[in-house]
Amino acid sequence: MKTKLTLISTLAAVALALTMGVPAASAAPAKPYPSKECIVSGNELGSMGKVVTKSHEGQEVKFCCKPCVKKFDKAPAKYLGKLK
Repeated sequence: MKTKLTLISTLAAVALALTMGVPAASAAPAKPYPSKECIVSGNELGSMGKVVTKSHEGQEVKFCCKPCVKKFDKAPAKYLGKLK
């Protein structure tokens, strides 16, 4: 029974990781986000409510709101260039 539960929880974690676009074998933590401003709008993080955080290709990225996440997802390279 314990083996079945372990298998089920492992499969659930893999499915969740794949759903979020994260490789299942990814064990390295994302690089921390270096700014206190939204990467898309430039607004202060937290000024529009709860900060939205996601990981993109090993880099933590923070947004002031969900609409900024949608804009980022359309052209991530455009915004990630701001971090360098």
